[in-house]
Amino acid sequence: MKELNIGRILTENRRRRGITQDELAEYMGVSKASVSKWETAATYPDITMLPRLATYFNISIDELIGYEPQMTREDIRSLYRKISRDFSEKPFDQVMGHCREISKKYFSCTPLLFQMGCLYVNHCALAGSPEEIMRILEEAAELFVRIREESQDAQLVSQALNMEAFCLLRLGRADEVIEMLTPAIRLRMAPEPLLSSAHCMTGNAREAGRILQAGMYQTVIELLNLLLAYIPLCRENDRTFEQTFDRILDLIASFRMEALHPGIILTAYISLAQESVSREENEKALDLLERYAELAVSGIYPLYLHGDSYFDLLDEWLEENCALGGDLPRTQAAVQKDIVRAVTENPAFAPLGGSIRYKSILQRLEREVLS
Repeated sequence: MKELNIGRILTENRRRRGITQDELAEYMGVSKASVSKWETAATYPDITMLPRLATYFNISIDELIGYEPQMTREDIRSLYRKISRDFSEKPFDQVMGHCREISKKYFSCTPLLFQMGCLYVNHCALAGSPEEIMRILEEAAELFVRIREESQDAQLVSQALNMEAFCLLRLGRADEVIEMLTPAIRLRMAPEPLLSSAHCMTGNAREAGRILQAGMYQTVIELLNLLLAYIPLCRENDRTFEQTFDRILDLIASFRMEALHPGIILTAYISLAQESVSREENEKALDLLERYAELAVSGIYPLYLHGDSYFDLLDEWLEENCALGGDLPRTQAAVQKDIVRAVTENPAFAPLGGSIRYKSILQRLEREVLS
């Protein structure tokens, strides 16, 4: 627990209510000098006075004394896994209520608040109505704002900024996203080469290699996401579209990403298939969906983040640097259902409905992924 902030909190609440130290002293049955000492942290109120003070200012005792509970990374990870399971097994409103209680109790534990916000984002589709989904996204955005304002962890603040922007985009507030993220787009200089060189100079070649592997892995994922975001902008330019399309597939092949990160590659195949349908290239779309189905029914479960024979130091880096380690943000059952729904309930593929190949893909996904 951090140092008690009762003096500051007393002062803020007294001024907010517009009362003097004399008036508070009279209410509490103490001298003005006692109240002054409380507010300057020279002394603390007697423990028996805390309930009365909290009641007077209409706040909890925890809020009064500035109690800021924290959770360890292991506790956060365990709690996230439990709540993620609960979303699959219990009534949505019940689980959301529990999430809100936790967020309120640990209001100063910004790493936990970040994961709670991610839980809201990853499970809001279960809410039922569009209005409730929007409300939950608003709540998530508020959590990310609090993290940006309160956290001293620059990396966590950056992640919260991106997640807040994601929520705002889902809420249709594009102008706010542009204003928020435009200053963040600057010339990039990756720190990994310098940091790895420093480790080599100190004789720690293994740590240097681990840092470079983590940097390469993240850069490859980021490049793939950039290409997938770019290709819809290329629809009217056949040459650029085909070049982008080919480079996506080349990147996937070069880094053997079907094995390294099958989850993101499934998303990539769906995106490319949708783009192919929009260009009335239905046979190409079916080729991609067959690749999707082949990957989806292969031995990729349980899905989690991991390295491979090339990225052989990545697993320990993920474990140490990711709040959930290699775990995905939702349960395996939920992920597998979405893998099937991404095709069976995707309106973009309606033009393929009469195709025997398409029907075969649907049957295979429903039979082998959900079995």
